[in-house]
Amino acid sequence: MHVFVTGGTGLIGSAVVAELLGNGHTVLALARSDISAHAVESAGAEPHRGDLADLDALRIGAAQADGVIHLAFANDFSSPDAFARAVGEESAALATMGEELLGSDRPLVTASGTPYVAARASTESDPPPTDGMVGGRGRTVMAVLDLASRGVRSSAVRMPRTVHNNGRGGFAGILTAIARRTGVSGYPGDGAQRWPAVHALDAAVLFRLALEQAPAGTSWHAVADEGDAVRDIATVIGRRLELPVRTVAQETFGTLGPIFAADQPSSSAHTRQMLGWEPTHPSLLADLENIQP
Repeated sequence: MHVFVTGGTGLIGSAVVAELLGNGHTVLALARSDISAHAVESAGAEPHRGDLADLDALRIGAAQADGVIHLAFANDFSSPDAFARAVGEESAALATMGEELLGSDRPLVTASGTPYVAARASTESDPPPTDGMVGGRGRTVMAVLDLASRGVRSSAVRMPRTVHNNGRGGFAGILTAIARRTGVSGYPGDGAQRWPAVHALDAAVLFRLALEQAPAGTSWHAVADEGDAVRDIATVIGRRLELPVRTVAQETFGTLGPIFAADQPSSSAHTRQMLGWEPTHPSLLADLENIQP
């Protein structure tokens, strides 16, 4: 396939582009700057200038492609309003690309997040949240999946709280940055709450499989580690940075505090069984050993 990819130069996107190219696909990747365009070309893909707010560029990119993988998102957690603006931008972008694909049976794969379910690990059959801070993204994903009834082979790959590679990325990466800034590797509460995780290279394989195989209107979980205790994550970070490890106020984590404090394990058993996906890269705790002091 000739695949249009948004967010193709990020931690996940660069892995997805490499995975697609390595398996016989060609890639047209959205590039918002000269630096991004150069990175896309260096990876062996074709750059398509524009950004997530440029709806005309998105429409043209989708029109040229046999399928679309959407990964771009402005991860601005500085305030609820900033996050809401990022959600609105993404919603408009996906609606534009989805409209271009109507009636074509072409695939549209969007990134999503694993949902929170009280007292158990979430599964692929659990609906995304449609209220609270992340509710806007949940409503956007539901709209994408609803395109299945309008001739789009839409699917969602739900990402866990940490997508990592070489000790970087995701919520664990945010913990690391806060630890460097504050001098304490902290965690909220007793630290027993669990976060699922996946290596970016394993997530990339699942995006390709969803593009190639996923039935319309389906959701899949890119979860390798069902749930590591946040205290254990902070302990590795503290040891690598030679910093004390202890509980800190939830407010330390800003707008993400309530999410960081929640127990959010997730399962990928259905995904593995149905798509034949099997993670092979290092776990989160092993990969965090790559953090440099």
